[in-house]
Amino acid sequence: MAFEVGSHHNTLVHVLDLAEDGYIKPHIDSVKFCGNTIAGISLMSPSVMKLVHEKQNHIWANVLLQPRSLYVLRDCVRYEFTHEILPNETSSFRGEKVHKNRRISVICRNES
Repeated sequence: MAFEVGSHHNTLVHVLDLAEDGYIKPHIDSVKFCGNTIAGISLMSPSVMKLVHEKQNHIWANVLLQPRSLYVLRDCVRYEFTHEILPNETSSFRGEKVHKNRRISVICRNES
């Protein structure tokens, strides 16, 4: 579902175990390590991923990642937007506070 037909999947899977008080700083994954698609499955706790356009920071979105949800960053979102997991102090979605407990994510990428 996450990868285009015929794309070559990276055989390495990245598993992140994020503590309740943890967060992931804004970043764009290096093109050295993956191609145009990054897919992740969020487990255990809801969390909020913030996407911000790298050059036009007024373009942004918060995305609610529920447990067992799949998110896919592809093409322009993958290359032009930073992504981060917000800390509990600033984590909200549609005006509602979202408290993250321990979160595990399984991340797969395609090859460049």
